[in-house]
Amino acid sequence: MSGAQDSRLRTAALTPATWDDFAALTKAHNGVWGGCWCMAFHPEGMGRAPDAEANRAAKQARVHAGTAQAALVYDADACVGWAQFGPAADLPRIKSARAYAAGLGALPDWRITCFFVARDHRRRGVARAALTGALDLIAAAGGGQVEAYPEATTGRKAVAAFLYSGPLEMFEAAGFSRDRQIGKDRWVVRRLIPSASA
Repeated sequence: MSGAQDSRLRTAALTPATWDDFAALTKAHNGVWGGCWCMAFHPEGMGRAPDAEANRAAKQARVHAGTAQAALVYDADACVGWAQFGPAADLPRIKSARAYAAGLGALPDWRITCFFVARDHRRRGVARAALTGALDLIAAAGGGQVEAYPEATTGRKAVAAFLYSGPLEMFEAAGFSRDRQIGKDRWVVRRLIPSASA
């Protein structure tokens, strides 16, 4: 998730109108993480025996209901990645949940839970573009306290494909501050995003 950002990248919201672009990228990568279809952080999760087609249908239903949000990243007309975000109520199933709950003061207004980048577009700044796009969409929706759960990568070997929550360093470069550590390498980071209409 490092490397210079490609200037051709643009972002758009995941909506019923962009669903086919999201679905094409997800399908091209076998449903992402064994058929998750980016459902793992939603209240229903992936179930005990993940079924890719059921996850696909559940995700599409959430998109049409407005309860699944993401900033999609495009290179020309192709969707090449995304950052999933949403209110805490729509994304309650975070990693390291017990450690997170132990130090919790108040839930954030928004969470950024995961990133995905197409295999052939990694290390081109897609994740950074997705993060910027997510923050822009949050600002347009009224802003608020935004929280994420990235992993520190400095001083250790980290495989980009497994950094689904993003690297800590990327969030810090985007103005997030460390709140507390909830795992060996995982941190809670926060940033207050003002409303775009303010």
